Amino acid sequence: MADAKVIPFDDDRSRSGAVPRAARRRSPGRGTGSVSALPGQPAASVPPERPEEAVVAPEGAGGGWDRRIAGGLAFLRRRVTGEYDVDEFGYDEELTDQVLMSMLRPVYEKYFRVEVKGIENIPSDGGALIVSNHSGTLPLDGLMLQVAVHDNHPAGRHLRLLAADLVFMLPVVNELARKAGHTLACAEDAERLLRQGEVVGVMPEGFKGIGKPFGERYKLQRFGRGGFVSTALRAGVPIVPCSIVGAEEIYPMIGNAKTLARLLGFPYFPITPTFPWLGPLGALPLPTKWTIQFGEPIATDGYPLEAAEDPMLMFNLTDQVREQIQHTLYKLLVQRRSVFF
Repeated sequence: MADAKVIPFDDDRSRSGAVPRAARRRSPGRGTGSVSALPGQPAASVPPERPEEAVVAPEGAGGGWDRRIAGGLAFLRRRVTGEYDVDEFGYDEELTDQVLMSMLRPVYEKYFRVEVKGIENIPSDGGALIVSNHSGTLPLDGLMLQVAVHDNHPAGRHLRLLAADLVFMLPVVNELARKAGHTLACAEDAERLLRQGEVVGVMPEGFKGIGKPFGERYKLQRFGRGGFVSTALRAGVPIVPCSIVGAEEIYPMIGNAKTLARLLGFPYFPITPTFPWLGPLGALPLPTKWTIQFGEPIATDGYPLEAAEDPMLMFNLTDQVREQIQHTLYKLLVQRRSVFF
């Protein structure tokens, strides 16, 4: 099988294999109302969108479970009947919030015990481009970053990650990635999301970062030609540097089976102290302690429109973002007590 073709982020051409614009599906309009209560008790207010799904839970310990069960049944009904929204990229916000985030949250909180710093540097509204280092052999850092933004930001913002085209060539992974809000790492899609006021995440190191040997951990690879800077300038949104410590050690990559990687069409095939020697058990990541820090945003709205075409400015801003991430990585490593605690 041929090697996967990776479209660089700074490639301005239209993305290949784009998802057709999905029709937004909504339930028919319904009026508002209230649920009658016993005499002397106030009536329970019913949300105007789906009043038939409102449930008046009895007082006491069982009320919470009743609400959860009712909410779960309502969610399943909407899945079956198609009464849910999907945007033009295939993003399903309800599925992401109620299912995918719920599945990732135990890994985030209990396994990697992620600590988040500087979340206030992500704006409460409007577009923003989060630029992060990339590591760990498998892209778990992107998923943990998504949970960090969603669960810690006061406004509950959603992170829309840009991913390599290999992600969208894999069965099952392709569908889940689109449902979770990921899209192809090309300038066109990134700029469209930013102009819509979304928080977009990009990891410019790409496969060179995630697939680097363990001996080069926490040493940033090239950030490309500054395509992400150009996109931020055109959209007029701030760039938020992000540093992730802990992901480098989950799969210590001590070798690369290049021949097998070429046969499978992968950019690399990792060999770690546990994989493939221990079989499926060797694919279990090590329970390292993670820290994610968001740095001071770099404003771009003060530059003229033609600034996005200035190669020297692209180089300087790209280098500034890269140096800020690298400096923060070193600082976090000095502060870290242990890889696992």
